[in-house]
Order: sequence, then C-alpha cells, then structure tokens
Amino acid sequence: MEVITYLLRFAFDALLMILIMRVWLQWAKADFYNPLSQFIVKVSNPLVVPMRRIIPGLGGVDLSTIILAYIVATLKFFSLAALSGESLGVLSFYIGLLVLIKQAGFLLFVIMIIMAVMSWVVQGYNATLMVLSQLTEPFLNPIRKIIPNMGGLDLSMLVAFLLMNVINILLSNSLPYWAFL
Repeated sequence: MEVITYLLRFAFDALLMILIMRVWLQWAKADFYNPLSQFIVKVSNPLVVPMRRIIPGLGGVDLSTIILAYIVATLKFFSLAALSGESLGVLSFYIGLLVLIKQAGFLLFVIMIIMAVMSWVVQGYNATLMVLSQLTEPFLNPIRKIIPNMGGLDLSMLVAFLLMNVINILLSNSLPYWAFL
C-alpha cells in the first residue's frame, strides 16, 4: 500500500508541477524558445490542447491549464484520501485548491534552491538559469525593494524562504488533512 501511495503521489506531483510551470512561464513572460520552456510545453500539450478547445483563455490567462491543474490537484487528494480510507465529499474540492497552492509554493521553493546552487557553480550565461531567474523575479523583486543588496549578497531569497515557511505553517495548523497534501 505504501508503494502505491508513493507512486501515485509522485505521478500527481510531477504532472501538477508541469502544469503549474506552464502557467507560470506564460504569466512571467519567460523565454518561450528556451529548452526548458519547450520541454514543459511539449510534455503538457497532450492534456492542455484538448482542454483549450473547451475552455478558452481569458485576458491572457491560460484558464484551461489552471483548471486542469486544479482537477489534477483535487484528484490527487481524493485518490490518496480514498486509499487511506478517508471520505471527505465536498471538502475535497476546497482541499484540491489548497493542494494546488501548496504545490506551487513547493515548486517556487525548489526553483529558488536550484538557482542558488547554480549561481555558485555555473559561470557565465546559462539558458536554464535565465528562465529560472525570469520565473522568480515577480516574487523576489518586491522583497529586493525593501531589503537592499548587501554588497553583492542578495538576501531576498532567504526572506522569501522564511515567508513561504510561515505561510506553510499557518496553513498546516488550520487544516487537519495537511498530511495528505
């Protein structure tokens, strides 16, 4: 049973991260021709293109991908809860939204960790680092306006990590089913 739960969680998380990345790449207006962007688009196209025929975009927002990500998040929680013998009914739809938000926060956390490690290792221009930087700029720029650059040391990522952990703690204390997410 643990193996099935692990594999289901991995499959749902991978699909959810790809869908979130697709929306995020469009929202941040990241380089579409970057290899990472192309990978995300090509992997998610088989699911997104049929949804776009049903649900069009709205004001530059890719609604079909957002709704698809919400459906995947809800199915993740619903299937994991069903495997453990839980039945939450209508509450599953609310928790599906929380799963989507938590997964987006986790993805932001992972991208910032990757950026930090790559900044120590990679010298010069790197296409992947450039796209990751474009993705995190909307989150880090407001922090950078408040906390100035300390002689080449950027503390905005540290402050962002602290804020994300505070939000995660507040959400986990308010929701008893946070362990399933």
